[in-house]
Amino acid sequence: MSEVQVNDDGGKKKGRQKKQVLRVDFTPMVDMNMLLITFFMFSTTLLKPQVMNISMPSKEKAEEGSGTEFRASTALTILLGDENDIYYYEGMPTEADWNDTAYLKRTTYNEDGIRAVLMKKNDGTYQKIQELKEKRSKGTISEQFFTEKVTEIQTEANKNLKIAPNVLIKPTDNSSYKNMVDALDEMLVCNIGFYQIGELTDGDRYLLYLKSNKTKPDYLTDAQKKDLGIN
Repeated sequence: MSEVQVNDDGGKKKGRQKKQVLRVDFTPMVDMNMLLITFFMFSTTLLKPQVMNISMPSKEKAEEGSGTEFRASTALTILLGDENDIYYYEGMPTEADWNDTAYLKRTTYNEDGIRAVLMKKNDGTYQKIQELKEKRSKGTISEQFFTEKVTEIQTEANKNLKIAPNVLIKPTDNSSYKNMVDALDEMLVCNIGFYQIGELTDGDRYLLYLKSNKTKPDYLTDAQKKDLGIN
C-alpha cells in the first residue's frame, strides 16, 4: 500500500508547486515473505545426508578366522604418515620385507599419485561402474538399480574373478583427519568396493621409521624404541 502526502507550508505564493511525498508501506510485504518462506521450508525436500559404508576389521573375528580375507595378489595397504605423507605396499609382506625400504613406496594425494595406483589395481571393474554412474546422473537408471548392479559387479570381481583390490587403510598417530577423508574419497572415486581401516602393525611402524631415514622415531612404539635404544 502507498499514499501520497502533500507538503503544504501554508504559504500562498503564486506559481509555486506543492511538494508531494510518496510513502510506500512495506508491512504487508513482510507478512507475505514470511508466509512464502514458511511454505517453502515445509514443502521442500531436505538434503539427505550421504553416508559411507566402512568395514572395520574385528579382532575377535580375525582370531576366529571368520574375518575378511585379503588375497595377496590383490591386497594393497595404504599408510597415512605425518606432514601429508602417504605410502603404500602391495601384497602380504614377509619378514624380509619389513627391513626393505624399497618395499614401501611413497606417493601423493594427487591424481597421478595414489589415485593412479588404485585405478590400475581396479582396472577390471572401474569402467563398468563408471558407466553406471553416468547413466544414473542422466536419470536413465534408478538409484536402487545402480546400487544392485554395482554390488553385483564388485561381488563378481571379488569372489569369482578374484581381481577386485582389497585395500587396507592405516593412519598413523600423526596423520590428520583430512588425510583420512582424502583417502576414503579416493576409494569412492576409484570405485573400490572392498576396503577397511586398520591399525598399524609393528612391521608397518618399523618400515615407516626406516623409510624416513630413521629421522622420525615417533612412528615406533615405546617397546620398539626401547629395543632399538632410542630415548
